[in-house]
Amino acid sequence: MKKGKKKNENKTTPLMEQYLRIKADYKDVLLLYRMGDFYETFYEDAKILSRTLGIALTKRAHGKTADVPLAGFPYHALDNYLPKLLNAGLRVAICEQVEDPKTAKGVVKREVVEIASPGVTLSDKLLDSRSNNYLVAVHLEEDICGIAVADVSTGSFLVAEFPAQNLLEQLIRYQPREILVAASRLDALQTLIANHLNALLTKREDWLFDRNYMYELLLQHFKTHSLKGFGVEDMQAGIIAAGVVIHYLQENYKTRLEHFIHLQRVNLSRYMVLDESTRRNLEISESISGGGVRNTLLHFIDFTITPMGARLFKQWIQQPLLDMEEINHRLDIVSELVGDAPLREQLAAELKQIFDTERLLGKIVTNRANARDVLNLGQSLKQIVPIKAIIDQTTCDTLKAHFQSFQILDSLTEKIDRAIVENPPITLQEGGIIRAGYHAELDELRAISEQGKDWLLAYQQRERERTGISTLKVNYNKVFGYYIEVTNVHKDKIPPEYVRKQTLVNAERFITQELKEWEDKILGAEEKINELEYRLFQEIREEVGRYVEPIQLNSRLIAELDCFLSLAQAAIENNYVRPEIDDSRALEIREGRHPVVEKTLPPGEDFIANDAYLDPDSEQIWIITGPNMAGKSTFLRQVGLIVLMAQIGSYVPAAKARIGIVDRIFTRVGASDNLASGESTFLVEMNETANILNNATPRSLILLDEIGRGTSTFDGLSIAWAVAEYIYREPRLRCKTLFATHYHELTELALLYPRIKNYNVAVEEWKDQVIFLRKIVPGGSDNSYGIYVAQMAGLPAPLIARAKEILTNLEANELSPTTRKPRLAMRRSGRTYDANQLSLFDDREKEEKETGKKVKQELKKVDINNLTPLQALQKLDELKKLIE
Repeated sequence: MKKGKKKNENKTTPLMEQYLRIKADYKDVLLLYRMGDFYETFYEDAKILSRTLGIALTKRAHGKTADVPLAGFPYHALDNYLPKLLNAGLRVAICEQVEDPKTAKGVVKREVVEIASPGVTLSDKLLDSRSNNYLVAVHLEEDICGIAVADVSTGSFLVAEFPAQNLLEQLIRYQPREILVAASRLDALQTLIANHLNALLTKREDWLFDRNYMYELLLQHFKTHSLKGFGVEDMQAGIIAAGVVIHYLQENYKTRLEHFIHLQRVNLSRYMVLDESTRRNLEISESISGGGVRNTLLHFIDFTITPMGARLFKQWIQQPLLDMEEINHRLDIVSELVGDAPLREQLAAELKQIFDTERLLGKIVTNRANARDVLNLGQSLKQIVPIKAIIDQTTCDTLKAHFQSFQILDSLTEKIDRAIVENPPITLQEGGIIRAGYHAELDELRAISEQGKDWLLAYQQRERERTGISTLKVNYNKVFGYYIEVTNVHKDKIPPEYVRKQTLVNAERFITQELKEWEDKILGAEEKINELEYRLFQEIREEVGRYVEPIQLNSRLIAELDCFLSLAQAAIENNYVRPEIDDSRALEIREGRHPVVEKTLPPGEDFIANDAYLDPDSEQIWIITGPNMAGKSTFLRQVGLIVLMAQIGSYVPAAKARIGIVDRIFTRVGASDNLASGESTFLVEMNETANILNNATPRSLILLDEIGRGTSTFDGLSIAWAVAEYIYREPRLRCKTLFATHYHELTELALLYPRIKNYNVAVEEWKDQVIFLRKIVPGGSDNSYGIYVAQMAGLPAPLIARAKEILTNLEANELSPTTRKPRLAMRRSGRTYDANQLSLFDDREKEEKETGKKVKQELKKVDINNLTPLQALQKLDELKKLIE
């Protein structure tokens, strides 16, 4: 009996049984369970929802079970709450009622209709119109990694394979919001991306990562017999990653993804590699100081008009090209636009009329679009006609050839115009979407509905006259339908055929047979109107789905046109020039400027332009010395940015620029640490330096700023010297390098190696002031003016005075030998030396004299007449080792 009673107490209600059954299939997902006008959550989900959204957590008894934690919100608030849940890194399953509660027998049937996650959202509140929202799947197979990159909002679908050690580099390139990974690889990937990416890691079962299964899934999706048409048939890891993406999307959206019609193989050899350090230090699209795009290169050269153009421009700026012909093709189009102001103005005016056709199409084919979305797509597609006409009439041959593929979709746009009203409502179920004259049956139903409303007005007037009740009203509500309302003042005038429906405080409500018959006609017509309008709208959405390929083509061409116009506008507004691109390894910049710094200077202050010339055969390495705050780092960055701009097809901030194709830009700039991973400033510096030395090629550009600052002076100086020598001597490297340093001893490298040249940032001393001239000039510098900079920063005057005294002592070589501190020493004769510097060879002369004395002493001990040949050789070897 006790056991039976316990069993009975644990019995759940039919509703909770349904919930638990559905939840069992979505254990790792927050389940929003639709109950009438609310989305409810239970148990642990309720606690998470309450904590994330800051809403009340309550408890409710279900049958004979214990109290169950409960939290929820009104269904119409989903668009407000869902972005908050996804931004918190949650995946959310939306469980809807899939049958009418009025006709349901027992518990209303419910199903999960969508699983929302950061990487697959279509919510406008979560999507940045100027950035892609990437979902990435990763599959590692021995030493090869395959990734698939998808943007559900646009239908972009990419696949690539590369050495496994480059995975982080590629993930940083795409900045995904969500990464799909096999459960067995989850922890390793979490460790890899920690402190580098803010992405949700979603584990998938290991059995999914099977090539045969994923290959067949891709064939089913694309409806092809093979993947040869996409150029990926030979891939192993890439195909698995692509299949995992499609499997995940089908699971999330429960529908066919008709805008995923292409799988594009990414040829990584087309693009310059930019590692995380370089992206950060050059501030290409995100500011170091506080994140965001403000005061970045993107901020000052992005003049795009359309969302598609903005997204593509961000891709261009992060993926400079390596093909000389492709770069020059872009530059040719930009040149044509720069030279034709009326053409630019006409095209820009047309682009302003275009909505985000890529994302509108994505919403339409996944059944998430309303009538306004379809109307906006149609209006945007109509703009192709004038844009194509303008391009066809121009004399710009390269521009005309590039954009000859625009597709005119008159039949689709005409149908949308005929079907959708000018200002449609946002909701789809309440009618008011379809124009009059589009569908005969709909017009008939509307006529019946209108007649019914006219009849009601006439009926009300007739009943007033017949009964003598001047205040009689015919009204409607959802509970009682149509009724006649008579105030209590006229109760004695109520006709006997009136049937009482409701009694109010001051009035009575009635129904008549005649009114009931017309109610059926009117309400039946309105219900049919709403159903028919929704069905007709669905047909229009399906019609749009038949034009996915030409719409995507037009979207891509619009985006490219927008990017070219942006580059032309940037060139004009910022006074840029067209760079010369060739296949040499030389780099020549005349009067170059930093594209960001020159735009952020205070009013009235001019940017000081500087030249740069690097050639691995003559001037491979520049050693750049000079004081703090004089502009060394700015100069390094501006050279890197000019090269990057040139290779995206942009004009550049210079009087002249000749750029030999650069395959990678490496930067080691500034001091930073990674304490979360236990990495000190110096370790981070050495990691970045090692990355450069291990991956640079003869075509790379290296920008080094203050190597060795994170350790002791002699350690740092030794490392800096060795790094410069390694870049110079190593045949695998021997690449163009700008090396800014405070170690003035490095200028001595130019005495030893002919391809190393000394440059410094000029200053002028006047009285007690130091004037930074911001000009890079030949020769080395012998002073960092660090104490002057400290004085500028506001350090106390006594401290500054003491620092000057200590510096004077150091320069005068007055440290006591017993302190075991470094001493200054003159260099060997025949070379110049400045006593303000620490010499890399401080005690060399003394050491050589001491060694010479020891050799002489040993030789004096030798009795040559009594030495055998073997003893002579042994003694010679001892002396040689002594010298070494």
